[in-house]
Amino acid sequence: MEEIGPVQLISIGFDRDTNFEGKVIEELARLESGGTIRVLDLLFIARDPDSEDTVVLEHPDAADLGGIVGALLGFEFEGNTEAPQPGRSAEDLHAFGFSQDEIQQMAAGLGPGESAGILLIEHVWARDLRKVFRAMGGRMIGEGFLTPEAIRAVEPELAAISDAIATVEREGATA
Repeated sequence: MEEIGPVQLISIGFDRDTNFEGKVIEELARLESGGTIRVLDLLFIARDPDSEDTVVLEHPDAADLGGIVGALLGFEFEGNTEAPQPGRSAEDLHAFGFSQDEIQQMAAGLGPGESAGILLIEHVWARDLRKVFRAMGGRMIGEGFLTPEAIRAVEPELAAISDAIATVEREGATA
């Protein structure tokens, strides 16, 4: 089996009557073709406006996707009747991320008529970095995205670093 990079589950909520127009799929394809990520699975779901049911939304460009994320959400698809079994190994005790219950709560948290895209991606760019960390005996002690509040706390510093990097990149492109 090929070495796999870090895998991330992303759940993005959308308001009622959002018109996707294929833009999400197009951007994912662009990122995938550039070798930044690999889309492992994708599922669009919605809360039925007239009931409490969560339904799977059909998308022609994602017809073969949804089985893995659907299983994590507890959906049963044709040919896939088993959801992943709960339980943790010793290695899992040091893992960071969402439990199956937390993933199911994301879907249950949608309001009537709201929808979500739930995306499972591999960070291809991080494969070799992960190998180096492992070879040096490194272990994950934390990970995550900064909240908007945390970013605001260091925003001037981030802006300065970003500007400096952009300047160096522009100078390198003109040299």
